[in-house]
Amino acid sequence: MPTYIYTAKSISGQMKSGSKEAASEAELAHALRDEGFLLTSVKTPAQTGVAAKKISSLLPSFDRVSLVEKIMFAQHLAVMIGAGLSLTRAIDALAAQSGSKKFSGILKDISSGIKGGTTLADSLSKHPKVFSELFINMVKVGETSGNLEEVLRVLADQMKKDHELRSRVKSAMIYPAVIVVAMFGIGIIMMLTIVPKLSAIFKELNTELPLTTRIVIGFSDFLTQHWILTILAIAILVLGARFILKTKKGKNSFDWLLIKSPIFGEIIKKINSARLARTLGSMIKSGIPIAQSLQIVSKTLGNSLFRQSIEYASQQIQKGQSLSQCLKNYSQIYPPMVTQMVEVGEETGTLDEILTKLAEFYEEEVSNITKGLASIIEPILMIIIGAAVGLFAVSMLQPMYSMMESL
Repeated sequence: MPTYIYTAKSISGQMKSGSKEAASEAELAHALRDEGFLLTSVKTPAQTGVAAKKISSLLPSFDRVSLVEKIMFAQHLAVMIGAGLSLTRAIDALAAQSGSKKFSGILKDISSGIKGGTTLADSLSKHPKVFSELFINMVKVGETSGNLEEVLRVLADQMKKDHELRSRVKSAMIYPAVIVVAMFGIGIIMMLTIVPKLSAIFKELNTELPLTTRIVIGFSDFLTQHWILTILAIAILVLGARFILKTKKGKNSFDWLLIKSPIFGEIIKKINSARLARTLGSMIKSGIPIAQSLQIVSKTLGNSLFRQSIEYASQQIQKGQSLSQCLKNYSQIYPPMVTQMVEVGEETGTLDEILTKLAEFYEEEVSNITKGLASIIEPILMIIIGAAVGLFAVSMLQPMYSMMESL
């Protein structure tokens, strides 16, 4: 039965509002009349959610459920199930205490689905933008095996480690990003304010200028006279880059360049190796077949080259080939330690444990690298900034010294 959101008024003038399940609006009005109230307005949840859907379509970035919320959901649900609470009661409690209205509504919908006879995994699958295929499949395995509590704990731990890994990388990149943005900002300000004044002085003196000075002045003149065109050009470049990166060929080329880059190449390899080992180990431990696990894991990897290698491995394993042999065919992206440890895990029958240890090793490696990343990038940035400042200073001061010497 649909749920109606209503307002009603009693004969004495008392107002009442709420939600109630009823077969139709007429049945809802009859039920309220028995309580001494007259129905004044009624809406279905679909009608009340139209405005919210319009806003969320305009502002998609504000309509997301964070990874932290999903981690807490899995963690708390495991604890509540372990304490003996029924699944629906536990989810209703988590919905009530959720700080996100969106996530609270999703949890209520999941609880309603379970009360209607569907499994938790099927209820989760109705929200693919919130719960990944990895999340849904692991829950399905937990329900089938009767070990949902343990699977949820493994899932929460896996997501927590993944979140920590992302946070480390993002934190390490904040400092270089701020420096680069500030450098470009200061450069543009100088081109728009300082260079035009110096250019006017040079024109009045009618002196011959060096090539670098003419280039700087020409660029400054273009920015000041065609600033609208400059903004449009930058916008077109950004949109064009985004479009190219969405294509398979463009994404592959960009990811290949990143892996081959001197500083970030090794970091990317270790990050993807850690995520692969952590996620695959969690799924194998939960009882999901390795071929199916690889298909799901491939969708969680950010680098397209790693994703293609895992898709290939999933296909070859179904033909009888081992995972370690498949990974050896991609030695340009997988460190030797990955293939060797996977081979040991396959031989000893402890692949899930080996992958967990491998994930911990590479997560620690990434942590150590990101801690020192600022000290590695800082000298490079200083050289670039120094070169830019030096070129600008020489370009603008050299004509002045030439004029002073000629006097």
